[in-house]
Amino acid sequence: MLKLYGGARSRASIVRWYLEELGIPYEYVVLDMAAGEHRQPEYLAINPMGKVPAIVDGDFRLWESGAILLYLAEKYGTPMTLEQRAEANQWILFANATLGPGIFVEASREKEMPRLFGPLNERLQQQPYLQGNEFTVVDVAVGSMLAYMPLMLQINFEGYPALQAYVKRLTERPAFQKTIGAR
Repeated sequence: MLKLYGGARSRASIVRWYLEELGIPYEYVVLDMAAGEHRQPEYLAINPMGKVPAIVDGDFRLWESGAILLYLAEKYGTPMTLEQRAEANQWILFANATLGPGIFVEASREKEMPRLFGPLNERLQQQPYLQGNEFTVVDVAVGSMLAYMPLMLQINFEGYPALQAYVKRLTERPAFQKTIGAR
């Protein structure tokens, strides 16, 4: 059985959301980060960086939330064309390298919000999900970042109605409610 390693208030909840969406059985191993369980030799053998999340799927070990999402999509999700995979890579990298730092880093927030929210809002005016009419791994990656913003930063997406409706759609999903929404 696939094992997901995480800690309280970690990005492991993003991976858990996607695992729940896929309906994949998994064991969630919660590491006590305050006690340093992520720095013990047993865990460092899985992720030498000592960070969470990480997965063990059979003999395969993988860490970094974006890489894990892409792996799960490829192995357990709906088959994608090369172009769809490239677009999924683009959006997951955007979530982790552009959207997250752009909004969660206070020094850049005011400048980056309109630059990032505007195009997202326009795209979501045309289609219900980032890759079209169907929910995909991309929506987990980008949607989780967006869903954390009202909780952690009190950002309500005022002036971006399509983005606001998108976040509402995502946060109402049962798998979201079971994982991130339960925090």
